[in-house]
Amino acid sequence: MAKKNVHITRRDRNLKLVNIALLVVTLISILPIATTILISFKEQADITRKPPIIFPCDTPTKSFDITACRWAVEGYQRVFAPKPSETALLGFELTGNLIRIYIPNTIMYAFFTALLVMLLASFSGFAFSRYDFRGHNALLTAIYAVTGVPLLTNLLALYQMTINMRKNLPFYDDRMFLIFVYIGFFLPISVWITKGFFDAIPRELEESALIEGCSPIGALFRVTMPLATPGLISVFLLTFVNVWNEFIVAYLLINKNEFKPAMFGLYDFLSQNIINLQVLAAACIIIASPMVILFLFTRKTFFKAMVEGAVKG
Repeated sequence: MAKKNVHITRRDRNLKLVNIALLVVTLISILPIATTILISFKEQADITRKPPIIFPCDTPTKSFDITACRWAVEGYQRVFAPKPSETALLGFELTGNLIRIYIPNTIMYAFFTALLVMLLASFSGFAFSRYDFRGHNALLTAIYAVTGVPLLTNLLALYQMTINMRKNLPFYDDRMFLIFVYIGFFLPISVWITKGFFDAIPRELEESALIEGCSPIGALFRVTMPLATPGLISVFLLTFVNVWNEFIVAYLLINKNEFKPAMFGLYDFLSQNIINLQVLAAACIIIASPMVILFLFTRKTFFKAMVEGAVKG
């Protein structure tokens, strides 16, 4: 009995240590985010104060007075740049380039890339999961090897391709080329993820559908694809987030600023507001907020995609 109590006590102690370690890691991870949020609501004078203060709530007589807090939204105002408009629904329109140009461009790049990657990866993953054709293993190995090649190593060749196509193809469009580059980079690992999801679906379900009179295509779309929907959504979300956070490829391959993504907008703010940190912090929060909201609503799918890709891929 005493040994059992000692075992339980040791297990509880280890559990507490693990929880404390996780709490410390979480606090360290949240610290930069919390600092950025605080800076985005500070005035310029409070940001450049020496020694710095965490909360701008001090007075000549007190170090902290909640009634004297000097919160400001100047950074967000300069990012959104609202201007009165008689035709706008709310009586004003947002004229900031980040909101008007860069974020919509990123949404377009991320959505179409994620959609096409999901569609192509679903059919490729199904083929690799269900059919044993000549060169099956070699092709899978080659696809997996491609995922280990950094995109940066291909930038020089891609940049040269953009120059040549921009000169010689009258219908060439930087945005379409960028989407194809993203598809080529994110598709290989997505094929492995979808293959893992299809491997987890019993083949007997498709065989039963075939016995009931379904064609192979009908069994695929009526039985297999609905069961693999969580995996396909995972591929879509992972690709969407990766494209949203990408900077260097779009910066080099897109010629016109009006086609640049949100990360270029952040870089643009950095060059223009190197001293005005509250503006830069506000731009960071605005760009990161959609991904944070997306993750909060789809975190279970994210985790499932990571597990499937790591274990079965």
